[in-house]
Amino acid sequence: MPLYALPQALLVGVAIALGLLFGSFLNVVIHRLPRGQSVAYPPSSCPACGARIRPTDNVPVLSWLLLRGRARCCKAAISPRYPLVEALGGLVGWGIVHGVVLTLAPDTPLWQAGLLFAAYFALAMGLLAALFIDLDHMILPDEITLGGTVVGLISLPLRDMDWQDALIGGAFGFLIVWLPFDVLYRWLRGHPGMGLGDAKLLMLAGTWFGWPGALFALLAGSIQGTVVAISVWLTRGRLEEPQAVKDEREALREELEGLPESERRRLLDELDDDVLLREPDAGLGGARLAFGPFLILSIFEFLFLGRWLEELFFEVFWLA
Repeated sequence: MPLYALPQALLVGVAIALGLLFGSFLNVVIHRLPRGQSVAYPPSSCPACGARIRPTDNVPVLSWLLLRGRARCCKAAISPRYPLVEALGGLVGWGIVHGVVLTLAPDTPLWQAGLLFAAYFALAMGLLAALFIDLDHMILPDEITLGGTVVGLISLPLRDMDWQDALIGGAFGFLIVWLPFDVLYRWLRGHPGMGLGDAKLLMLAGTWFGWPGALFALLAGSIQGTVVAISVWLTRGRLEEPQAVKDEREALREELEGLPESERRRLLDELDDDVLLREPDAGLGGARLAFGPFLILSIFEFLFLGRWLEELFFEVFWLA
């Protein structure tokens, strides 16, 4: 069956519904993955009291609105982030249909269009989860960055991209962070300037979109991150670390204090490269801001506007 055999309205509706449903699941992933908990079991439960959430209270966006942002079981406040993530999932599903699937030739087999949608949908859901995890914990899980890279390699035949471009793009994305911010920065200051999670994220971008995608993500992410950091600093006078990062650092310190001296020194040596274990330096130059969300935002921009951005780049380059 060819792609044109199905109405566009049906394709869009299914994509939005899948985005909303998987967006609901992303809330589980965002909460549990950085805590080392299973994302499959137990079923969804209230974070405040632990009561099982009814299926009728787990309808994306709608349940939060009907419950007025309160848990039915204990009346605890439910963060607006939950419906936001679900709505973003629906929006991303809509965007992939319009930006990827409907750009295919009308006689494209439906199975091929479906597999292509599934590949980009998996990428987008992983990026959304990583964005909110990094905002809270300032970490980018390998399950998402490395897993997304693997999906990018597996989906190459569907995406009309050859292995050489993907491998060069992935290596380029990793090296443009690893060399200056790990090797050089470590040589100058004794510790890395950025976590390898950002390098792995750009490796993912390069695998999916080649070296132009990785370069765009770094440059656009840097510009957007700098603008936000300066704006927050000017309006609030400081850049605060996420509370979860402070809590995790304090919990680790308490755990280390209870260990024998030899064991404590060994663990401290192993954790020496973890910048988050150190208190941030004073001033704007020493403040910390999660960079991953800005890289991810830029990857989304390239996903949906990549062709236009590349054309714009070459036009500017040619005129210059």
